[in-house]
Amino acid sequence: MPLSSPRRSVLADQVINQLRTQITSGEWPVGSRIPTEPELVEQLGVARNTVREAVRALAHNGLLDIRQGSGTYVVATSELAGVMHRRFADADQGDVAEVRSVLEASAARLAALRRTERDLRHLDKVLARREEAWHSGDAEAFVDADAALHLAVVGAAHNEVLTEMYADLGQVLREFLRADVGGELRPEGYVDHARLVEAIRAGDGASAAAEAGGHARSCRARDTAADR
Repeated sequence: MPLSSPRRSVLADQVINQLRTQITSGEWPVGSRIPTEPELVEQLGVARNTVREAVRALAHNGLLDIRQGSGTYVVATSELAGVMHRRFADADQGDVAEVRSVLEASAARLAALRRTERDLRHLDKVLARREEAWHSGDAEAFVDADAALHLAVVGAAHNEVLTEMYADLGQVLREFLRADVGGELRPEGYVDHARLVEAIRAGDGASAAAEAGGHARSCRARDTAADR
């Protein structure tokens, strides 16, 4: 009996690490529902109580959200991202817009100086995906594609701290984008990001920063006007 608790704790830690890897690797992206408890028991070969303990631990740390009657969903890619999501989920959208503007403008300026040919090919790919999503009329697909483009710009800056900070704020920024876009894509809400990608390609840091930061600042202005 005294040996069972330590053993269970070790198994739970192993399962926690396995599930965390599924999340951080992107195999279970933010917003996706993870396999059910019986499916995890079968996949991992451990007892139901061990799976339950691991899932609850990751929910407590902010990576998972257990929704009764619906399932368990990924809400963050790291413990810090989970903290960010809980802390800033109800933040003023204008304040979020300003933070987004500062981070993305700085990243775009650096990306223009540091981008590689591989970065440019990736930017072209996600820009095309963004355009396709817009023309499809699917608001949720557009939010995903737009977020992917901004993350690609940040990644092209090749600053690990900036990339991780932006990723940790990712769900908060995604929800901001979702609120900004709304449930329906409207022509007046479209922003052409081709100029941003071209400025990065040309190595024009000032123009890249202006393009990246301008949309977020305009969102702040709209929010301020709406509050008056």
